Amino acid sequence: MQVERVAGEVGLHLETEGAGPVLCLAHGFGGSARNFRPQARALKDSWRTALFDLRGHARSEAPVAPEAYAPECLAADFGRVLDHLRVECAVVGGLSMGAGLALRFASSHRERVRALVLAAFPPGVGEAGGRHRSWALDFAAAIERDGLEAAGALYVWGERSGFDPGTAKLVKLGFLEHPPHAIVNTLRRVLAQQPSVDALAPELARLDVPVLVVVGGRDRLSLEPCRALAAALPHAEFEVIEGSGHVVNLAARDAFNARLVRFLAGLTDSR
Repeated sequence: MQVERVAGEVGLHLETEGAGPVLCLAHGFGGSARNFRPQARALKDSWRTALFDLRGHARSEAPVAPEAYAPECLAADFGRVLDHLRVECAVVGGLSMGAGLALRFASSHRERVRALVLAAFPPGVGEAGGRHRSWALDFAAAIERDGLEAAGALYVWGERSGFDPGTAKLVKLGFLEHPPHAIVNTLRRVLAQQPSVDALAPELARLDVPVLVVVGGRDRLSLEPCRALAAALPHAEFEVIEGSGHVVNLAARDAFNARLVRFLAGLTDSR
């Protein structure tokens, strides 16, 4: 694995591994590039995987200005990574929030996207009964009021989360790596403003690239948005990995990797 720094107004932590065509992946909210390392290792003989910490997360810089966390700014960071790697066109994708940002980048920079890998696509405004938007806004307010550790225990890794103690500890350590102001701005500017699949439908119909949509069968948050997303895209493959929850690439690593390898092999065969 090679660690690099994408320079610019907001510095980004970047990890690359392997050789071949580029696959650029973005993690979900509260995560980091580490979350996709199992996929980078599985693909290293045939693909060059580029994993980066989103702005405001982990080892990337965290601007103070709230407007720096506009979704179009985070999505544009995909392009900055590709520019850094001197790559004109790549497969891009991500998990949850990262999937939403990858789709946004593809919609505005179609010429730079060869295909998409969208895992656990997040619910938008009005979907999931509006609970996800309310959760994001309430969590942001709690961080400002009580601090990230106390708010996180209530909204993310506490007793109500359903995590076993070991997993809860890892989730907590991951979240506390991020600056609180960045988490607040990401919650308000990105998660609480995610467009619904219905709102995205016109641009989805025009997205003429191969897309792999993957979701865990136990992912109550993303199962229906993923199903609707795959139906709205003209060239989508849809995969439900039974028994898995939201972080499907880690919870069902082998099944996810096998499906990803098959999708990427199809791209190579069709060249």
